[in-house]
Amino acid sequence: MKKTKRNPKTKQSEEKEPEELKRMKVDEKAGSFPNDPGCTDTYTTHKHAKEIGLKVHGQGKPVRLFVAGLHGDEWKDTTEILQKIEPPEKGTLAVIPLVSRGEYISTLDPAYYPVMGADILKAVETLNPEVYIELHSYSGENLEKLAGRDRLERIGVPAYSVLKAGVLLGSVSPWIRRGYFPKEALCLSFEIQKGNPLSREFVAGMLEVLKKTGSRDEFIEYLRKEFPEQAKKAIEDYRRFYGEI
Repeated sequence: MKKTKRNPKTKQSEEKEPEELKRMKVDEKAGSFPNDPGCTDTYTTHKHAKEIGLKVHGQGKPVRLFVAGLHGDEWKDTTEILQKIEPPEKGTLAVIPLVSRGEYISTLDPAYYPVMGADILKAVETLNPEVYIELHSYSGENLEKLAGRDRLERIGVPAYSVLKAGVLLGSVSPWIRRGYFPKEALCLSFEIQKGNPLSREFVAGMLEVLKKTGSRDEFIEYLRKEFPEQAKKAIEDYRRFYGEI
């Protein structure tokens, strides 16, 4: 996938909302990107318009972007979590509760983000988030495929770490991690066990932590304290795959 050049970052005052965030504020009814010449009214007549649209809460730094319902029927276990999340006390929280109800195309497929995930890329390029989180869901019989030690050899990416209540933690697809984020950004993928309310509850709690997180290093310290074994594995996997943190 061709990498997209990111605009140089400029210092933003926390008291003044950046202009690009103002442009990204979403009309609750439309659920689309306002003031965009290339924007269509597709979502205004969609019966799930309020679920699909990007919504931006708060202002200033740090900027966090949470997305859910990326493909297939994963929205059934993930979308509502982002619909219920409250604005942050500090900084910006942008959410896309439902990316796509379309067919299941893996985010490891280089065609996913330019097509099904186009709105994700648009939000990333506009907002330049320091924290990027994807919510996915999995069936219990696929646990070994996601968290098995041989995952790197099988499909070329590190295995997920098992946290609690069936929740798995890993990095996002290298297609978006390498192409759209600097190395100091925090980019995580959570896998929620389908049909497990405890799994959804636990992830909702993790998002509350991440909603208050200002940097990658801050969350790593939290993870080391609360989940030392998983933190060690995640850091080792990241270093082997991407290089030094």
